[in-house]
Amino acid sequence: MAYLLLVIEPRGQREARTAEQGREAYARMLAFGAGLEERGLLTASQSLRSDVHAVRLQKQEGRCTIKDGPFAEAKEMIGGFFLLDCASLEQAIAIAAECPAAEWATIEVRELGPCFEG
Repeated sequence: MAYLLLVIEPRGQREARTAEQGREAYARMLAFGAGLEERGLLTASQSLRSDVHAVRLQKQEGRCTIKDGPFAEAKEMIGGFFLLDCASLEQAIAIAAECPAAEWATIEVRELGPCFEG
C-alpha cells in the first residue's frame, strides 16, 4: 500500500534557525530518507521551499484566481514529503514516528487512493 508522509511545519520556523541548525536538520532528514530507501520502503521524497515562493490557484466559474505566498492566514506549511510503500497503516505510522521532523513538525500519514472513496 502507498502512504504519503507530509511534513507540516510551523511557518517561520526555518527562518528562526541558524544556517548550521538548518543544515543539521536537513542532513538528518536526508539520512532518514536514505535509510528508508535501503529498507526498500521509499518511493519518492522531496523537501519543499518555503511558502514565500508558492502560489495558490483557485478556479471558480471558469475564472482563475492566483494568490502569491506567503499566506498570512496559514499557521503551517507543507515542508516536504515521503512517499512510501508499506504493508499497513501501522507500519507507516511507525515510520512516521522515526522521522526526525516529528521533533519540530507534525507528520501527517495519508493512504493514497481515489478521491471519491471515503
